[in-house]
Amino acid sequence: MADTPLLRPGDTCWRLARADRVALLVDGSRYYPAVGRALSRAERAVWILAWDLDRRMRLFRDGPRPENLPEQLGPFLDGLCRRRRGLHVHVLLWDYAMIYALEREPFPVLNLGWRSHPRVHFRMDNQHPVGASHHQKVVVVDDAVAFAGGFDLSKWRWDGPEHAPGDPRRRGPDGHAYQPFHDAAMAVDGEAAAALGELARQRWAAGGAGPADPPLAPSADPWPTELVPDLRDVEVGIARTRPAYGEWQEVREVARLYLAAIAAARHWLYLENQYLTSNAVGSALAERLAEDHGPEVVIVLPLRKDGWLEANTMDVLRSRLLRRLRAADRYGRLRVCYPYVPGLGDSWVSVHAKVLIMDDELLRVGSANTSNRSMGLDTECDLAVEARGRERIRKGVAAFRNGLLAEHLGKETEDVTAALQRQGSLVAAVDALSSSSGRSVLPLDGTVSSQVDRLVPGSAVIDPEGPVDPEVMLRDQVPREARIAGRRWTLRFAGLVAMLALLAAGWQWTPLDPWLEAEELARWIQGVRGSPWSFPVVAALFVVATLLAVPVTVLIVATSLTFGPGQGFAYAYGATLIALSAAYVAGALLGRRAVRNLAGTRLNRVSQWLARRGLPAIAVVRIVPVAPFTIINLVAGAVRLPFRVFFTGSALGLIPGTLAIAVFADSLLAVVLRPDWENLAILGGVSAAMVTGALLLRRWLRVRLPGKGGRSDAG
Repeated sequence: MADTPLLRPGDTCWRLARADRVALLVDGSRYYPAVGRALSRAERAVWILAWDLDRRMRLFRDGPRPENLPEQLGPFLDGLCRRRRGLHVHVLLWDYAMIYALEREPFPVLNLGWRSHPRVHFRMDNQHPVGASHHQKVVVVDDAVAFAGGFDLSKWRWDGPEHAPGDPRRRGPDGHAYQPFHDAAMAVDGEAAAALGELARQRWAAGGAGPADPPLAPSADPWPTELVPDLRDVEVGIARTRPAYGEWQEVREVARLYLAAIAAARHWLYLENQYLTSNAVGSALAERLAEDHGPEVVIVLPLRKDGWLEANTMDVLRSRLLRRLRAADRYGRLRVCYPYVPGLGDSWVSVHAKVLIMDDELLRVGSANTSNRSMGLDTECDLAVEARGRERIRKGVAAFRNGLLAEHLGKETEDVTAALQRQGSLVAAVDALSSSSGRSVLPLDGTVSSQVDRLVPGSAVIDPEGPVDPEVMLRDQVPREARIAGRRWTLRFAGLVAMLALLAAGWQWTPLDPWLEAEELARWIQGVRGSPWSFPVVAALFVVATLLAVPVTVLIVATSLTFGPGQGFAYAYGATLIALSAAYVAGALLGRRAVRNLAGTRLNRVSQWLARRGLPAIAVVRIVPVAPFTIINLVAGAVRLPFRVFFTGSALGLIPGTLAIAVFADSLLAVVLRPDWENLAILGGVSAAMVTGALLLRRWLRVRLPGKGGRSDAG
């Protein structure tokens, strides 16, 4: 191994940079206090790159915290800037997809930007291809200490190594408990920290902020005194994924390092990850498992993914890859398992760590999942240390792996080390230490029902390996005959926004005002909200209105105005699903001939397209209105498109638009009730964002429908 390095700058890593100290941090009870104490020593510059971030998350839950500093992240950063006049904090957060909005702190630009100290600089990162995300999780303090791994500074991530059921400290900002969470990160100093600072400044500049100079060396060492290094005087490899975008060229160091490590393994590979869906990683593992004398492979995954969406998409892709690996495992060298903690009931340990350990030679910890998108679509940052035969580093790598297994097995690190020496096999050691009663790792079946498997498309749609051209995607998912004139659709959408905004203004500044006094409106809304029959009434109205071809957008706006953004979204979303189901049944009862009178000559073309494309097509038409809402529902029923396909695709595709409209309606109502400049500015910003989003969507997708005069409006 000493003659064949795996960490090769320009190939499997960006660069090699020396660190005098390296600490391996497992679980939030170690990570967050270490980050907080390093931040408290910051003098000049802090850089935070995040996929998710919540200013309400608590850095300190056990033991003392730095003097006179709050425990919540946002106030903590503000306090740092007040205490150190020369300090600037830079926070770069992924400009996330709307589907994540309900899981995150609302209005991040307001809460993390406007409400923060002037020297806390906040930006949303949207400099990536369509469908990609900024997924690097990096914290850098004065270019002297840096952290990288799987942790975001967000809610629902803190936990102790016990992952104890009902731990009262495991609660989000709203006070609600969440399930156990396991993650890992690496802390480095010296040249390695400075290199991560350079990476952070590059990403910040890519967002349009302009170049930033590295900070002057701090007067004191920001390394937390409580953080004991696991390794000393090592070279750290920094591996990245970065898709091609603008002037940036594609970088796939993460993928190349994964494949190089799998190919070089002699004895065993140990992986912990949130996902297991990467075609490249799966093929490489299957090839090694099929060898007569290949390495053993132990993979620790979560029992299942959180939430309905990922359970019915990423878990399906995982089950397909597991079938491939098990088919290749002719010699019984594969173990796929999940951490089991007694007393969790229906919950489980959410494994979020992204760890790969090859033999006792290579250790990598970072942000990259073993998924396709982490190999070529999302921005990622992993750190790796290679022993190259040096015994002191080999011992550190082995100790980290054995410590991870000890945590999952409910044992001491020494127990795992002894079992491994006794058995001479990682698989045999895990089997010997596993228990069917106490804390342990249990075999992960990972299969899904055949019905769900048939519903879910391939990884190219759910977990793409690289940027997807929107025009190509639409051409594959939307039939040419069903495409609408984008410019006309955008003008209609903008007109609706303008009409509602003018109506709100008219209520305030014209004779219409007495008809809708703010107090009367508030009392009326409160009465409707308080009724136990509110949702059944809303659902019934949606069903009737949909069958009468009333635009569903108007119904969603009315519901959101009445019930507010949260409850309004839930009511509108649920009622829309009920209404489209009713229209589907109506189409099935009416049959093809009757529906043809409504759909015209498009019936055959649209029906053929729906049948051919299935679930992805239904999801697309809920985002891109290629035909009237009611017509799509009736046609789907008339041609007997499987209801589960129709309903699942609709449920996925309706989320972004319904959520956006609910937020807009809430801003509109705020203007009606209190027409001050702040609310007017928020309404204007939300309206502009929606119209801009519509314009960009239509520009990206470039949909057109041939018709009279070359174009016609299908919706």
